[in-house]
Parts: sequence; structure tokens; C-alpha cells
Amino acid sequence: MTLFRSFNKSLMAAGLAAAAVFAPVAAQAVEKMRVATVVWAGYGPFYVADKLDLFKPHGLELDLQFFNDPALIPTAMASRSVDGGMLTYDQVVSSVARGLKHRVVMPIDFSNGGDAIVADASINSIEDFRGKKVGYNPLSPSDFLLAYALQQNGMSKSDIAEINMTPEGIPGAMASGGLPVGVTYEPNVSQILSMGGGDKFKVVFSSSDAPGLITDVLVFDEAVIARKPEAIKAMMKGYLDGLQYMQDNPDKAAEIVGEVLGVSAEEAKEQMAGAYNIPLAEMGQSFVESADTHSFYGSGAIIAKLLLDNGEIPRVPDFGATYDAQFVNALSE
Repeated sequence: MTLFRSFNKSLMAAGLAAAAVFAPVAAQAVEKMRVATVVWAGYGPFYVADKLDLFKPHGLELDLQFFNDPALIPTAMASRSVDGGMLTYDQVVSSVARGLKHRVVMPIDFSNGGDAIVADASINSIEDFRGKKVGYNPLSPSDFLLAYALQQNGMSKSDIAEINMTPEGIPGAMASGGLPVGVTYEPNVSQILSMGGGDKFKVVFSSSDAPGLITDVLVFDEAVIARKPEAIKAMMKGYLDGLQYMQDNPDKAAEIVGEVLGVSAEEAKEQMAGAYNIPLAEMGQSFVESADTHSFYGSGAIIAKLLLDNGEIPRVPDFGATYDAQFVNALSE
């Protein structure tokens, strides 16, 4: 997905001033990291920080590696082709359950409508999915959202005709008329809703119907955490600087994020509304042992049961082993 990152790295005067305000130049030598990501509005603070070089003042040269398929990121991490990745928490639960030592170091955002199940006009409810083709990407947030929606309506995947597709492939398949139901995320959701004059497709279920269950997180392997703790901390500081810039300069930030998403600034604002970026003051809530779905324990219990029931994990993992809170704790002091 490097085509989304072809914009010039030169900074406007305002960008230079912002970088100076948010992050005084650090004395330490610059470290390098390669981190996998996908095109997603909730990752806006990282895109802004990348565009404005807000990582470098903290001593980090960050190389964002864009993936078409988020399901490939855990494998890339395991093979050491990238140092870390931006995933959803259900992917981490799955990885840890299968023995990988992937750890969340920071919650990024809660999906708030940005992930959705979209259907043609003839379908009015989840119940109408019975016997219908449903396109989604296995072992991905789309898979989890679909499983949760079916479960909430007393159904399972045996009630539908499963079609294995990438999130980016859903719009084209639905436009052709061969796929009545698709599960994907922004910007694909908006693209589908705009097709056919805007009244041919609709959202039947979204992450706003499952608050806190789809959480985007920054993840590293235990070995990388031990080897590059300062680089990880620098990346998190750059993220927070990017988030602050977005809050202080919403229009300019929307232009930057829009370039990555491949849409206008106004469309970028609409897509960013589908995700809630978590401020530092609220990040600690994710690590609290609670049944609340905004906690990794609360959402993890629901996620693990769904994955276990669907045969996608061999066991329910210890949720305390899915994260490393040291970085959030240190930045919160």
C-alpha cells in the first residue's frame, strides 16, 4: 500500500512549528523500526506524526509498512520482517492462544462504526443472511464482527454461505451484484454505501453495535520489547504528538489523513468519526481486570469464546499475557 504514502515529506512552516512545540529534540541517537499497518482512519495520529516527522525528535526513524490484508501482519511479525504491527485485539488473542508472544503495548482506538456489515437493499436484518453469500476476510476483524453479529442473533456461520475475500475486494464484488452481504472497514464501507446512487446498499450491523469489542492496538513481540524499549516509547510519544496536532489543527490533519486514505479532507473527517482515538489518560482502563468491554479482560472473554466456538483458537489465553502495560504506565507518570 505504499502508493498511499507517495506524498512529499517536506513540511509546511506550520508543521515545523508544531513539531517543535510537541517534541523537543532528543539527544539520543536515532533508532529505526519497521511497523506494519493498514489504511484505517483510526490510525490517523500515526499518519500525521509520520507526515510531520514527529517521531524523529524523540529519537526514532519509523518506517510504516502498509499491508492490504491485516491478517498477514501477525505472520510478518513472527517472521521478523517487521518489528511490530497495528492490529485489532482479537488478532492478539488469537496469536497468544496459538503460542506467539505478541504483546499489546498501547491501545490506539475503539472502532465506533468504522467496521461494518453492509448488505444490498433486499436485506433488512441479520436474520436475512440465512443461505446468503457473505464475503469477509477470515481471521480478521471482519471475521470477528460477523461472528459476534451472528451469535447475537442466534445464528452461526453454518447459516450462511461463506466467501473468503480481502476487505478491499468487497466493494467490487458487491458492485457486480454477485455478493449481497460484505464485511469490511473504512474506507471500503463508505465506498459501498456511495455506489448505486447511495440507496442500493446499507449498513446492517457495525462496531457501534458492539462498543469496545473492536480495539486497535500497537503490538510487539516480547523479544522486540526487550531489545527496543526506547524506540517503542518514542513511537508512542510520536503518536501522542500526532493526536494532539489533530485536536489542535483538525482541518490540516484531515488533509494529511485524507491523502493516506485516498479521499478528500471532508471524507476523511467522516471516516475518522468511525473511530475513537484513546487519549493517554484513558489508556490505562484497557489493562484493568474488569468485565467492561473497554477492558482487555472484558472484551477478551467475549472474543475468546467466539474464536474458541468457531474452532479458530485451541484454548482461551491468559488475558494478562496479551499485553505489556509498562510503556503506558511510564508515560502516564
